[in-house]
Amino acid sequence: MDLEKEIREMYAAGGISEPVLRLGEEVLSSLEPRFERIDRIAEYNQMKVLSAFRKNRVGEMHFQATTGYGYNDSGRDTLERVYADTFHTEDALVRMQIACGTHALNLALSAVLRPGDELLSPVGKPYDTLEEVIGIRPSLGSLAEFGITYAQVDLKPDGSFDYEAIRNAIRPNTRLATIQRSKGYASRPTLSPAKIGELIAFLKSCKPDILCMVDNCYGEFVDVTEPSDYGADMVVGSLIKNPGGGLAPAGGYICGTRECVEMAARRLTSPGLGREVGANLGTIPAFYQGFFMAPTVTAGAEKGAIFAASLYERLGFRVHPAGSAERFDIIQAIDLKKPEYLKAFCLGIQAAAPVDSFVTPEPWAMPGYMDEVIMAAGAFVQGSSIELSADGPLRDPYTVFFQGGLTWYHAKFGILMSLQKLVDAGFSLC
Repeated sequence: MDLEKEIREMYAAGGISEPVLRLGEEVLSSLEPRFERIDRIAEYNQMKVLSAFRKNRVGEMHFQATTGYGYNDSGRDTLERVYADTFHTEDALVRMQIACGTHALNLALSAVLRPGDELLSPVGKPYDTLEEVIGIRPSLGSLAEFGITYAQVDLKPDGSFDYEAIRNAIRPNTRLATIQRSKGYASRPTLSPAKIGELIAFLKSCKPDILCMVDNCYGEFVDVTEPSDYGADMVVGSLIKNPGGGLAPAGGYICGTRECVEMAARRLTSPGLGREVGANLGTIPAFYQGFFMAPTVTAGAEKGAIFAASLYERLGFRVHPAGSAERFDIIQAIDLKKPEYLKAFCLGIQAAAPVDSFVTPEPWAMPGYMDEVIMAAGAFVQGSSIELSADGPLRDPYTVFFQGGLTWYHAKFGILMSLQKLVDAGFSLC
């Protein structure tokens, strides 16, 4: 069998034209050194996770389902120790009852903030869904309704921290700083764990008792360290992103100091109950296996992001981060400039999906967002953005945010299909 010929024919049968495939192969030929580095980081993180499994003596007995109150759930409790050891924190809360990343962030904020406290974002505007959590956009149940105020310091034009403005923004009642690692629907740089560490050190030098919470979504296992290695009091994320490895069906995590995690547990369930309740309902094996697979899955998604950046950059689109830039999350933003190109890109990602490939994504007024958003995701788990997905708000410059891919090969096909749909919509490769 001529394997190379067979593969090209399979791409052709999948809808990829020869010019698009040829361009993709040209771009890939220059990325081998980057991909080798990603594989080494994945190997390091795989050993880190494996060490935590072995240290905590994970056994078959930890995969048993619990129901009702979930008392004495050794699988759940051991998994939380595995997370704490992997993230190098005192404690962790890892629960299927945490519905999504926004829920995890709201849980962490609500757990430690009290009426009269102030929340500070020293990295500019937070992700869209947090605006209603905080009360930037009025919403029932927001922190603002409970008398918690909010202050914000924007990043400088070059993406660096405005330390002087941050110092001036810290007040006696500033209780917590929220630091978003990834860019969200913005064009700013993603923050590295080390850079976040510099900010945390500065914040605590200004006010030693300030708490620092990091929204770690999309960043786990991209680097060899996490923000918790640099003094974050809480790192927070979703299990249907990187740490779930594409297998976790739901859930979120909070890793941090023992006090912060205990407060979050009591907010999640009830004062007096805390972490003692919360049945796993048979999901626990997927949580363990997904976390074990997460370093490798994340590496594949990161390769896809670099390929997308390099391919579209070559075609003249503005991408951030740049194809050659050092990466600290799996999100790739591409300014497509036209609404029809944004829709075409998402159509390509949807068409490449293993689930719902026949569906046409359309913009809609998604809860929690200011603008209509178009989303493409043919996922085994609804909304799982560690699986191949793309989305973007319908606003200028019509930026698409691409992420995920349970395997590098699927990510590659999805990116090629996105370009094919742009070509079909009138974009010229020349």
